[in-house]
Amino acid sequence: MAIFDELLKDIEIPRFVKVQYKMADEHIQDIPASVFGALDAREIREKIQPGFLVCIAVGSREIGHFPVIVKAVVDYVKSCGANPFIIPAMGSHGGATAQGQAQIINDYGITEEAMGAPIRAAMETVEIGQTESGLSVHIDRYADEADYIIPIGRIKPHTDFHGRVESGLCKMLTIGLGKQHGAYICHKFGFENMAKNVWDISGVVVEKKKNITALGILENAYHETFQIVAVPGERIHAEEPALLEKAKDLVAKLPFEKADILFVDEFGKNISGAGMDPNVTGRSACLPKTEPFFKSIAVRDLTEKTHGNCGGIGNADVTTQRVFEKFSFEASYPNAITAAEASGTKIPVVMPNDKLAFKFAIRTAVPFDEKAGIRIVWIKNTLALSEFYISEDLIQTANKIPALTIIDKEPRGIAFDKQGNVSGWL
Repeated sequence: MAIFDELLKDIEIPRFVKVQYKMADEHIQDIPASVFGALDAREIREKIQPGFLVCIAVGSREIGHFPVIVKAVVDYVKSCGANPFIIPAMGSHGGATAQGQAQIINDYGITEEAMGAPIRAAMETVEIGQTESGLSVHIDRYADEADYIIPIGRIKPHTDFHGRVESGLCKMLTIGLGKQHGAYICHKFGFENMAKNVWDISGVVVEKKKNITALGILENAYHETFQIVAVPGERIHAEEPALLEKAKDLVAKLPFEKADILFVDEFGKNISGAGMDPNVTGRSACLPKTEPFFKSIAVRDLTEKTHGNCGGIGNADVTTQRVFEKFSFEASYPNAITAAEASGTKIPVVMPNDKLAFKFAIRTAVPFDEKAGIRIVWIKNTLALSEFYISEDLIQTANKIPALTIIDKEPRGIAFDKQGNVSGWL
């Protein structure tokens, strides 16, 4: 790979300063009490009878305080005298296998021992109806057999489509409970039809299954729980759109209209459905580019919790050999097949190490304003924006943004080890 060193030898990596980004931080202090309060507010105790078998459906995203929330729902069901069990509800994630999906929630701390409830993972579904347009509606077979169903979902803007509802309760009913088969049915006409399909299919689910109350979670920009709300199935279409609008106001976004380059330490399905949240990167596999309009994006690593699922890597321009070696086709491509969308898993340019990936990103971020210099934002991941780094050519801009505080007194250069990977600061 000496040719890369030779061709990029004149590219200088700038120095950086750490900045602190102050965003709205209101959040819930007592999670279990909020879960109990939300469910009691909708009089769920009158619906869950003693002895009922209650299915608690959980997804593949790393929701803040996820195991605490799920355990509180388990405890609530038990306080009603009912018998809870947990299912992974996540379309084709986990390589579209029951074992893979069980492993995902296990990694989040949602285990049988910790939750005090059995986990039942399966990919088999039951057809429960059809939409007016003729789409077959499926739900997980264990959920279908239960006396009551409580899906748990985080409500937020989707990464690849917009509509009355996006990521959240309707999507959990459609994609989550639908498993791979139901998810494919919803996706097969393309993302331009996703909003309508999610709406229509979820409408059939709540019409056919009168035994559903969903638990919706809204998070603040710090990945903390802002609100927990219970929504009976028959009220989801009426109430979720307003909750989505509130969630849009809470989403973390970088405070720059544009910059030249984004360095990302890690991405993965536990971070975002797109690996990297387009609300932060400005890049989606299916939607037009939005602020902050980065010309080049470099990604250094893949999270362990994503188990080799590189969905979203196609939104990067360059990555490292480390990421390429972790790329699992078996974990990644089932999502592409199910979603009928290939661009998100396309492999970008692969450089041997961090240093060359950074240099490649700088070399290809053209054209740029030479007077302004190279403007780089460097984040851990798109969920962690309270502190990040900016190149010294962005300092002047950052000083004009009230929400940003520069922590470092002087810019620092990056230290690389003998393999060319980031090891610290000079």
